[in-house]
Amino acid sequence: METTTPSSALETHRDRPESSPQDLEDFVVEFWGVRGSIPTPGQETIRYGGNTSCLEMRVAGKRLIFDGGTGLRALGDSLAEQMPLEAYIFFTHYHWDHIQGFPLFTPAFTPGNCFHIYGAIPPDGESMKKHFIERVLHPNSPIPLKGLQADLRFYELKAGDSLQLDDGIEIETGQLNHPNTAMGYRVTWKGRSVVYCSDTEHLPDGLDDNVLELSRGADLLIYDAMYTDDEYHNPKSPKVGWGHSTWQEAVKMAEAAGVKQVAIFHHDPTHGDDFLDDIERQVQAVFPKAIMARERAVVPVGG
Repeated sequence: METTTPSSALETHRDRPESSPQDLEDFVVEFWGVRGSIPTPGQETIRYGGNTSCLEMRVAGKRLIFDGGTGLRALGDSLAEQMPLEAYIFFTHYHWDHIQGFPLFTPAFTPGNCFHIYGAIPPDGESMKKHFIERVLHPNSPIPLKGLQADLRFYELKAGDSLQLDDGIEIETGQLNHPNTAMGYRVTWKGRSVVYCSDTEHLPDGLDDNVLELSRGADLLIYDAMYTDDEYHNPKSPKVGWGHSTWQEAVKMAEAAGVKQVAIFHHDPTHGDDFLDDIERQVQAVFPKAIMARERAVVPVGG
């Protein structure tokens, strides 16, 4: 394993040959886990899925993975026929529902694979590699650490940093409003952009400038809309300060930022398929190009 801290805000990988299959689409998003807080398997979550946060972007022949919730296990299984492989993994933060799939991510335990792993140093952490090995993996993995046979390379980011991969893929970051901090990402290639903002809570007195700037003019905004406004402000059980937003605030942000399409993401564990169908009808009534994130849904970007 190798740890690398970018010496500047702009970094390019040129040291490894392409390992992605030739048939990767030029720019698509595929959802592998769309649920927040805890996995929710069962009859009530079949259509939208019960795995926690994980999505994949296939851009210019490269594979970018965002967050490592339980959806990461299924993604790893799908890659069995494509190894050896190289991929880039970006973490918004390290709460349990965003990391719990990594200890069962089979490609990380397979020799010949290479993963570039990006994220911020936690507030109480010394380095990303140390935190990842000692906190994410060591006490939680059912597989001994010596089983990690892939080449894992760690890169430390701060909110506001940018980096560039080969083929003109630009990645920007921004601060999110979430307990213990979190970081959003914007991926741009050939004038098309996807913004991933999970987990974040809207501000009580206006739009969050960090999210607004990150999202301006994006083709797709994937936004943490865990609650409805009624749930968020419920006087008996308010969700204020819990670090998540609502679909109504997702629409406000999308409209203010001039976003073409918004994906409602990070579904609450109590929201079954029928409830999410109802949210879909409501959100599309005010923002027709909104979509509900569903496991295994593939969304082309721009075009």
